[in-house]
Amino acid sequence: MPEFKNVTVVKKANVYFDGKVTSRTVLFPDGSRKTLGVMLPGEYEFATGDREIMEIFSGDLDVLLPGESAWRTISGGQSFEVKANAKFKLKVKKLSDYCCSFVKG
Repeated sequence: MPEFKNVTVVKKANVYFDGKVTSRTVLFPDGSRKTLGVMLPGEYEFATGDREIMEIFSGDLDVLLPGESAWRTISGGQSFEVKANAKFKLKVKKLSDYCCSFVKG
C-alpha cells in the first residue's frame, strides 16, 4: 500500500543514535501502530517489545537477526521480521527509508 488513510501521526519525532535514525509514529483506527523513518549509514542495535516487520523502501543494509550467526543483506523493496522481546543489529550501508510495523501477540 503506497499510502495510509484515516490515520493519526504523532508530531514528535523518534530520534535515536544522535539523530542518525529518525521516525514518526503512525496510529491506525484499529489500534495498530507503525513508524516511518530514515536511517543514515552506520551500525545500530535495537531491542523489540512487539514483533516487528521492517519494510525497506530504499537503501541497503545488513541485518543480524536474533539466534542467527550470518548477516543478511536487505535492499530497497525487501523486508525482514524480528520476533518480540529480542535484539537485532543493523549495518546501514546506504541511507535507508523504512516502515516498521508493530505486531501485537
